[in-house]
Order: sequence, then structure tokens, then C-alpha cells
Amino acid sequence: MTYTQGRSRRHLVASVLLFTGALVFTAVASGSPRDIPSVNATPEPRTADQQIKLANDYFAGRGVVQDFGQSAYWFEKAAAAGDPRAQLQTGYFYEAGIGVAKDAARAAHWYQLAASGGLASAKVNLAVLYFWGNGVRQDQKLAVQLLREAVAQRSGRAACYLGDLYYAGAGVARDTAAGEQWYSKGAELHDPQAEYNLGLLFFDRKDHAHDLRKAAELFRESAEAGYAPGMYALGLLLERDPSMAGAPREAVSLLNESAKAGIWKSSMILGVLARDGKGVPLDPESAYYHFRVAALQGGDEAQKLLDYDLRRLAAELSAETSAGLDTQAQAWYGQHHAVLEFVSIEKESRARFPDYALAMPQEGSHVAQMLPAMPE
Repeated sequence: MTYTQGRSRRHLVASVLLFTGALVFTAVASGSPRDIPSVNATPEPRTADQQIKLANDYFAGRGVVQDFGQSAYWFEKAAAAGDPRAQLQTGYFYEAGIGVAKDAARAAHWYQLAASGGLASAKVNLAVLYFWGNGVRQDQKLAVQLLREAVAQRSGRAACYLGDLYYAGAGVARDTAAGEQWYSKGAELHDPQAEYNLGLLFFDRKDHAHDLRKAAELFRESAEAGYAPGMYALGLLLERDPSMAGAPREAVSLLNESAKAGIWKSSMILGVLARDGKGVPLDPESAYYHFRVAALQGGDEAQKLLDYDLRRLAAELSAETSAGLDTQAQAWYGQHHAVLEFVSIEKESRARFPDYALAMPQEGSHVAQMLPAMPE
């Protein structure tokens, strides 16, 4: 079994520095986005803190009917009052199109204000816009400068993005040694994506010295911060070498968690383990179920890869059993269909900012969609 990344991480993704303590596997609600100024609500909270709390409640559907338009409206009210974190949030809502029509220029405006207010995360998001020329004139030199400034403010995500740029030679001269140094800086600052990227170098990068213990250490830090690819990578590494596991069945637990986050290769590995009886009981029904989930998650690529195993296992099982497992897999997929990048973010203040998870950016997009937590 060989490890490959399900999605290239050699591109910038707008970061959102919000906080949560909940595991979230729900999709963004559908509906037409509304322009913020058109939304009215009464009575009107007077302070920025009150406005942000109400915005959070509307985002999560906590005590009120969930309404992204109202959430965006109240975040912008607080942003207009000068709250830098509300300015950051408002910029992200415009960039991602949450509760409003996508408007990268307005996102840049709010990121600029938040950056002026001292938020390193706003500089990171602004750098992403300048790098790609979204809503602003493209200026990759300025993007690199903003990322360096954010690192000086101890932003691990900015260091990770600089590592991406140097490793890929995007916007700067390609320098893999410098890229690794930036990943190391990001890991030092406890950025889970930097920890994951650095771990990949030690895990299976062909032109890099391997150190599986170092990779496991980095992946574990990333996984514990809720980074779904880190969970998958650590689960795969421990499946290969169980001696590095910190607890019995740690690999299976990690693979189950990353499968819930939508990583189809985790579901596939769980199927392989059940098929071969490796570390778990030999169980054709469980193998078929996991393979069917993986095929739903991974689409055509996964279906082609798993077609033989699915047909062979279906022949071993009764038609009634396989049909029942198909139904179970479809039902499970309906509850876990979002492909998440983060499944758990450390919370700062539940009263001030939304509980959320981040979905993987879609192809052609540089922003990770924020998904709301379930109402309490």
C-alpha cells in the first residue's frame, strides 16, 4: 500500500482564525446569499460584543433559526464598529460567499482593516488575495512580504504558506531547502498544516531522507490539532509500523476519524484491514461496507480502484446482505459527505466566534469553506 496525497497542498488556501471545540460533519446550508446591507433585524444589539454573539448564534443556529445572511449582517455591523476579528470574519464571509454574494474586493477591504488592527491572520488572507490577484491587482512580491510580516507576528500558517511557495517555486525562486526551513518554522509555531507537510518529507518524499519516527511525531501533532490529512497520514504510518502506536488500535481509530472527515483512502484502508484480517478480525461484511463508503466518497477514481474487491466480496455475501450494506453505506455517507480539512479547531471564545469546521477547497478555489456546528 503506498501513500499519496488525496489533494495537492502546494497552493495557498485562505486561513480563517476562528475557534471551536466540536467535531462537525455538516454541510453548509443552501440558499441564495444576501447582500449584507439589505438585511434588517430588531432589536439591534448596541455593542460589538453583543453583535458578534448574535452573529455567532445565527451562524450556528443556536437559540435562533440558522441564517447565514443575518450572521453576515451582524458580523459586518461589529466590523464597521472597528472590531478587528469581526473585520476578519466579514472579509472571509465575502471571500467564501457565506450569507452574501462572493466579493473578493470587499473581502480585501476588510482584511486590510483587520491587518491594520494588528491581526496576523488577516495579513495571511490578504496575502492569498494578492498572490492570486483576487479582488486586488496581482502582486506576488507583496504577498510574500505580507506572509513574512505575519510570520514575524508568530503566524505558523504564514510560515507554512512560505514553505509551499519555496518548495513549488511559486512567486519566488524554487528552493526546497528554504521550503523545508519554512515548514519547520511553521511546525515550531504549532501550525498543523506545516507539521503535516514537514511530516510528509520525512515519511515518503523520494528526494528527502526518511525518518518515520520524526514523521509520526509531526503527524501526531497535526492530528491532535484536528487536521484531517494528518490523521490519515498518521493512521497509515502506524498501520505500516504498529510499534510506533501510542495505544492499541490507534491506527484504526485515526483512520475512522479521517474517514468521517471524508478522506476516502482512509475508508479504503479500513476495508483492506477487514478484508485481510490485519490488526482487526477478518470480516468480509465490514470490508465490503468500508469499500462501498470509499467508493461513494472518492467517486470514479475510488470506484475503479475498488471495483474488483467489491464484486468479489459481493459474490461471497448474499444479495440481501450486500444490499443492506449498500443502504447502510449510503446512509452513513449522507451524514459524512463533506470533505473536511479541519474537523476540530481549538476554541478561543464560543460566545464571540462561531463553532465550525473547514472543508477542503474545491478545485479552482483558494478558500476553504467554513461549515457550521450543530446547534446545542
